Amino acid sequence: MRILFMCTANSCRSILCEALFNHLAPQGYEAISAGSFPRGQVLPRSLQTLQQAGIAIDGLSSKGNEAFEGNPPDIVITVCDKAAGEACPVYFGPALKAHWGLEDPSDVVGDDATIDAAFRATLAHIQRRFEAFFALRPDALDRDQLKRELDRIGTL
Repeated sequence: MRILFMCTANSCRSILCEALFNHLAPQGYEAISAGSFPRGQVLPRSLQTLQQAGIAIDGLSSKGNEAFEGNPPDIVITVCDKAAGEACPVYFGPALKAHWGLEDPSDVVGDDATIDAAFRATLAHIQRRFEAFFALRPDALDRDQLKRELDRIGTL
């Protein structure tokens, strides 16, 4: 099962999702990420947060639609923050779609400790959602059941 995590810049939240998903995923699952307007580089604090959590950062990059050309995803999850008025990317392929909004830790203002705490909190939030996702055994659900569960997980 291939999962695509999308946000606008593909430099923070979707990158955290891609790396953590691949770190936790059982065999047969793979995540990629992309942005509608990729920044072209991953935020250094995103990489630092992943490394501090013991998650590999090799191969992570800010990318656009080329990330899934020729190998479309089964599920697309947007992680932009609609509540903050952020425009979410749109995926027009046949994949199952869900929205798991996340506040952008790179928008947090403060000292290094405050910003680091925001990044760690976002990673922990993502991990709770992934634990719920993998507990589902998504491959055992039909499309409608999986869509309902994905939507539910997006509220956690």
